[in-house]
Amino acid sequence: MREKNAIKLGVLRMLKAALTNAIIEKGGADSKLTDAEAAQVIRKQVKQRQDSIESFEKGGRAELAAKEKEELSILQSYLPQGMSADEISKVVRETIAEVGASSKAQMGAVMKALQAKVAGRADGKTLSAEVQKQLS
Repeated sequence: MREKNAIKLGVLRMLKAALTNAIIEKGGADSKLTDAEAAQVIRKQVKQRQDSIESFEKGGRAELAAKEKEELSILQSYLPQGMSADEISKVVRETIAEVGASSKAQMGAVMKALQAKVAGRADGKTLSAEVQKQLS
């Protein structure tokens, strides 16, 4: 508030409201969110911004897309650091070896184990594409 940065203030207020709603959904106003649950709420907000940017760009509303991009960058600063392509490839290779998968039919088991390992540091689409590539 002291910085007089209206966009950042708006994003943080929206995020606080989303976190409060998640707490209430979880078990009432007295419950608490774990770090993983809070990160999931932030990821959900990031996904909403990405969808909005895509819609605004398709509709020719560049000014609204730019505003959403700025909000997206603010939200992403509160998420854990994402994984690089090399890290993703390595984790996928290790998980495939652990599960013992040899065909795309076993992709579900690999993805389940991967989601637990990665814990939100990588996008599901990226993981899925890498698993398919390595199982081919």
